[in-house]
Amino acid sequence: MLSRRHLRIKVLQSLYAHFQTQDGQINQIEKGLLSSIESIYDLYIYLLSSILEVRDFARNRQEDARQKFLPTAEELNPNTRFVDNRFLEQLGNNRDLQRNISRLKISWADHQETFRKIFQNFKASELYESYMNAPSASYHEDKELVLQMFGEFMLTNEVYTSIFEERNIHWADDIDTAASLVAKTVRKWTPAMDEFKPLPPLMINPDEEGDDLIRDFVLKLFRKTIVKSEVSGKLIAERAQNWDLERIAVLDVIILKMAICEFTEFPSIPVKVTINEYIEISKEYSTPRSRQFVNGMMDKLVADLKASGEIKKSGRGLVE
Repeated sequence: MLSRRHLRIKVLQSLYAHFQTQDGQINQIEKGLLSSIESIYDLYIYLLSSILEVRDFARNRQEDARQKFLPTAEELNPNTRFVDNRFLEQLGNNRDLQRNISRLKISWADHQETFRKIFQNFKASELYESYMNAPSASYHEDKELVLQMFGEFMLTNEVYTSIFEERNIHWADDIDTAASLVAKTVRKWTPAMDEFKPLPPLMINPDEEGDDLIRDFVLKLFRKTIVKSEVSGKLIAERAQNWDLERIAVLDVIILKMAICEFTEFPSIPVKVTINEYIEISKEYSTPRSRQFVNGMMDKLVADLKASGEIKKSGRGLVE
């Protein structure tokens, strides 16, 4: 489920920690790298569980209204379309999800006020009203409602997102990634999937290139970038005309070192893919000028590395 870009970003963050601390604790940082990747799956489980909590809050509220001393006719016979949402029913019955919720000991008991506000805002929306008052709702419409509720009323709630940020220091950066995995899960669910359908794994090993994404990509990229750091730094300095290497953004230098590593150590990854990936990462994680600088530098570095025969790509469509 995780893309290589997600993994590159994790490696970038760990390399930044390594080069900034300079204490030689590579093994410790490497363990932290693997832990931060694995914890994305736990965040994914928390997000799925929290979606069910909104449904459960609504169901409990309806039940409380029924138990009133003098309930109204509407309270005795409420519209249960949302609490009976077919996708949410499937998700709630999923054995794999329930096992993971038990493993993580997830409880929302201390956050009922947050879910009350989320549901209140959701219930007051045109989205909810249209869904509840439509003559009927298809399974697809059930899923679309969940996706919109999650994106528009949960992820935009700062108190809700702070719950995760307080639980794990990595999750402030990872919530967008985990949320995208949740959206992919919802979209791929079908009416035929029963409670025994396993949730998708964090990563599929081997991936489409036949690599183990942890061993053959993440760890190799992390280790090789460190091993080749001095040589890569010299290549960057030689090509950074009119730039003082010490004044270039630290992240830009690390991004370029990672790119050089991919150019020379990963024969199955096309040069253009590497260039495009690191340009996008520089736009998101470095300075406003980084995109232009990184793009121009990679073009020069690719030309140099090709001329010296250090770029050797193999595989269908990669041999130049």
